[in-house]
Amino acid sequence: MQFSDGSSEVELRLKLGDRDIPSTRDISVEAEESSLAIRIKHSGSPMTLMETSCLYEKIKPAETIWYLDEDELVVNLKKQDPDLKWPDIVESWESLTVGVLQLLKGTSIYLVGDSTEINQKISRELAVGLGYTPLSTKELLEACAKETIDSWVIADGSNAVAEAERAILESLSSHVRSVVATIGGQNGAAGRANNWQHLYAGFTVWLSQSEAKDEVSAKEEAKRHIRDGQAYSNAEVVVKLGGWDAAYSKSVAQASLSAIKRLILSDKKLPGKKGLYIRLGCRGDWPNIRPPGWDPSTGADASSPTL
Repeated sequence: MQFSDGSSEVELRLKLGDRDIPSTRDISVEAEESSLAIRIKHSGSPMTLMETSCLYEKIKPAETIWYLDEDELVVNLKKQDPDLKWPDIVESWESLTVGVLQLLKGTSIYLVGDSTEINQKISRELAVGLGYTPLSTKELLEACAKETIDSWVIADGSNAVAEAERAILESLSSHVRSVVATIGGQNGAAGRANNWQHLYAGFTVWLSQSEAKDEVSAKEEAKRHIRDGQAYSNAEVVVKLGGWDAAYSKSVAQASLSAIKRLILSDKKLPGKKGLYIRLGCRGDWPNIRPPGWDPSTGADASSPTL
């Protein structure tokens, strides 16, 4: 199969080889917004040439065109977003790492959630895939303090650790092309709603360990967390984990990239807006960025419009 990306459409070319196709009526091309199935009848029996329920992005099914070109079946799919470059026909780990890297424009990613271990593991997967720098606030703090987080909590309490991590996040907020794994639970800054000022400098992903059994209950769970004032509900992306097995870390990383892709495509100005937020000093006014004269302590600014 050959794939090419055009300005407003993508093209597939599938070699039919020596298959005898007496009529185009023996070819079936079924296209939906996010799925594609291509089948032929060969020697009287149906044969699937390609089937996916996860195209890289949405298409316009009614504008799908296909035809035979000698020994190839050519399928043209019209993009819903003509400006988006498709690295491949399907959404996969490989296509997402290429595509999301282009969309991020250098913006960093922050991973939050109750498990420091999970945050670190997914951080490394994402960093390798994107070519970003993996960073762990736990490792940075332990290197500075020359003691473990657990012993630090015992000696000085979780508030001291959370405040130290907040300072680390402040220093990292100006970094680009990084994937930052934060400390999980109440020992970490991200578990406290008043410590999110510098997390907004990047795209935040909440790796949420969930008891939800399906998508509907997962959405209800997320709404409940927002109502309850759960600090992690400040995250722009939520990835629900129905358990944890390190062997599936790449699948979790892929789900994170897929969600980030959808978020940015919903507003392509977001990476630039993140950059502006950083340049103005990460004052805590995300997502309604105030003008340069805005004073976070008083709420006063030199002019009233938001940016």
